[in-house]
Amino acid sequence: MAILSGVNEVVFPRGADGRRSSSDLGREVVADALRAADPAAADAASAERDWRTGYLRHFRALVEAGDGYAVAEAGLASVRARMRVDRDDAGDAPLTGIFAADSRAPGTVTAAGPGADSRPPGTVTVVGSGADSRPLGTVTVAGGEKPERELTVPYRGELLRGDALHRQLDAWVAAGTIEESCAEMVRAVAAEPGWLDLSDQRLVVLGAGSEMGPLPAVLGWGGTVLGVDLPRPDLWARIAATARRGAGTLLAPGTSVETAGADLLTGLPEVARWLLGVEGRLVLGNYVYAPGAAYARLSAAVDALCTHVIEARPDTALAFLATPTDVFAVPGDVVTQATERYRHRSRRARLGHLLSAERLLTPNYPPGANPGIADSLVPQQGPNYALAKRIQRWRASAARRAGTTVSFSVAPPTRTRSVTANRLLAAAYAGAHLFDVEIFEPATSNKLMAALLVHQLRNPRPAAAEAWRDEARGAAHGGFWRTPYQPRSVLGLAALRGLPTTLR
Repeated sequence: MAILSGVNEVVFPRGADGRRSSSDLGREVVADALRAADPAAADAASAERDWRTGYLRHFRALVEAGDGYAVAEAGLASVRARMRVDRDDAGDAPLTGIFAADSRAPGTVTAAGPGADSRPPGTVTVVGSGADSRPLGTVTVAGGEKPERELTVPYRGELLRGDALHRQLDAWVAAGTIEESCAEMVRAVAAEPGWLDLSDQRLVVLGAGSEMGPLPAVLGWGGTVLGVDLPRPDLWARIAATARRGAGTLLAPGTSVETAGADLLTGLPEVARWLLGVEGRLVLGNYVYAPGAAYARLSAAVDALCTHVIEARPDTALAFLATPTDVFAVPGDVVTQATERYRHRSRRARLGHLLSAERLLTPNYPPGANPGIADSLVPQQGPNYALAKRIQRWRASAARRAGTTVSFSVAPPTRTRSVTANRLLAAAYAGAHLFDVEIFEPATSNKLMAALLVHQLRNPRPAAAEAWRDEARGAAHGGFWRTPYQPRSVLGLAALRGLPTTLR
């Protein structure tokens, strides 16, 4: 079974008091990143006493500082230098040395669609591995579907394709739900169905069970997916069932479907060894999530894995999904539309703004800002979530500038299990439509983001002169960027209006 010991566990560094503090780590990393572009902002972050509530302005400062590449490089360097590996009795060691450990690779589980071999659909076969490793094997689960050769997107009970898909893309653009560049990418993929066949790539889905990840779509298109997720039998039963319904091939570390999986916080060297043993061009996709402080640790671990794999296999591509509830620099036309909407807001909105002493229903941007700062951070998600997502953004920017092919997309707000588990966020999402924000269902987001992944892999672009321009391209932010109101200024109102829906 691919459950790995506590040796080599990725952890936060110990402070002077001996405690491992996620707040201390976050404060120090943000300050280090800011110091590369705005020393005064760095000092302010370093002096922040209540990081759990005061982090918002400092994460905004990371974007306002302007030099996105310098900030990214400094932030990543700080994470690498500060994070530690707990080696049990041997004590802490730098994260940078984790891959020097001599660890054996996990086994391999293979779930294949039709055409992979001559076995009947649904069969499971275990093949032994070499005698010099732990008891490993390969399990093949043959699916029964033919590869999809047309881009379809499920949406509100319909399966959009062709003209219907184009009309919906136009509607989303007109409503300010997605950027025109996002619609253009999806249209291009729809016009080139041959791009959907990713059998020439080896897509690694870290977080194989993620509702937002591309695993179901790519398997449906007949591609090969290397899935990594926690060793939980119920999770892998669901993932294997998805593979059986697909047309591609799923690989996972383990000895059987029931024992598949690996913990990236404790088994990073083993997972790296396993990935590097797979032939073909790797696309390393980061779709992981963990609650609380574990997410920041996990993001640091995956970042270390990315750099290690790229060093060993320079042709490796990277893939990320950004959350819309973050801070981004946005083009002037975004600001113009949001400002016009604010200028034409209702009398009720104007009155609410005044009665709240101008705390509610505030404008999203100052008029004429170019670029504008779209600040959609949600306090309820906390500083660990913000840091975890920012590490991913930094890696995307730094890798693209270094010449690595990078797929990066701002994903729409989506009713995933992790979001709806928070009652306030679930209520706010239920009322978000009142403020020109559309919340997507997982199946819709999943397929749209997979289409953007395909486009970006088939059409790699060099890094822009300014990092924020690459982040803004192809964004499907759900309307957060173009709403007339600063999102936090209407969060409570949206939650109040949406609460009855969540109680049904």
